[in-house]
Amino acid sequence: MNTSLILTLIGPDRPGLVNAVSMCASQHGANWMESRMAHLAGQFAGVVRLEIDAARLEQLETALRALEREGLRIAVARGAAAAPAAARRVALELVGHDRPGIVRDISAVLARYGVSIEALDTECESASMSGESLFRARAELAVPATTDLARVRADLEALANELMVDLDFADVQGPAVIAA
Repeated sequence: MNTSLILTLIGPDRPGLVNAVSMCASQHGANWMESRMAHLAGQFAGVVRLEIDAARLEQLETALRALEREGLRIAVARGAAAAPAAARRVALELVGHDRPGIVRDISAVLARYGVSIEALDTECESASMSGESLFRARAELAVPATTDLARVRADLEALANELMVDLDFADVQGPAVIAA
């Protein structure tokens, strides 16, 4: 029986970090399923989901911890096998002048409705004309089937007006599956 293993990785960025983790996983029979990685302020940060036969799990965890000698901090968690619940897939895009609290305010509205943030990408960039700092966010959301999408949209649009940001909240084709 296969088990999901979730890794979070952080350490000073240098060539070969992904290779070290992937070699370790491969040597222990794990399959690299998905990952998100980035260079942030001189650090390498990543999240990886591996699948491995449950019988080989302990050996892989031990081998991954050995990579910490190379300066890479690794946290390991076993994935839960919860029954999935149907949800609507929604894309959210936001852009506006940067200020503290934008992610906090938007995520508070989403949490109030039980909306799961499946993926979130954010960045600050210079506005082309003024050079002021713009905040940009793109998120993939899973909205429970029982949630009134129009109410979520209305609350997000009201907040966008308050924050003075542009917000696009669009239904995506096909249902998503979220962990219950």
